[in-house]
Amino acid sequence: MLKDISSYDGIYLACGTTDLRHSVDGLGIIIKQQFKMDVFGNYLFLFCNRRRNRLKGLCWDKNGFILYYKRLDGEGARFKWPNDPNDVRNISLNQLELLMNGLSIDPPKGFEEIKARDFC
Repeated sequence: MLKDISSYDGIYLACGTTDLRHSVDGLGIIIKQQFKMDVFGNYLFLFCNRRRNRLKGLCWDKNGFILYYKRLDGEGARFKWPNDPNDVRNISLNQLELLMNGLSIDPPKGFEEIKARDFC
């Protein structure tokens, strides 16, 4: 049976792009070697392709791996995925919902601090 998403100890994004031809073993190697994390932990790991329209999720479930796959269809449908290829980010359930709805998980940037300047 599939796990309740709120039961995971962490939800991790593999930022940047991932070759989604990798299946369970290939994604597990990325988790273990590149991110130095435990693939058998109670975590959901998410990966996105270069075109940002496909997503794979991998998690361990007591006696085997679960591999999730989502493909967006429609003109211009893209995930707002973080770009840093060497980064893995722990996100919240709320951020995952934003991501699945096509929104950015990063808050928008507001005005920068304005400093007093000399008038000529």
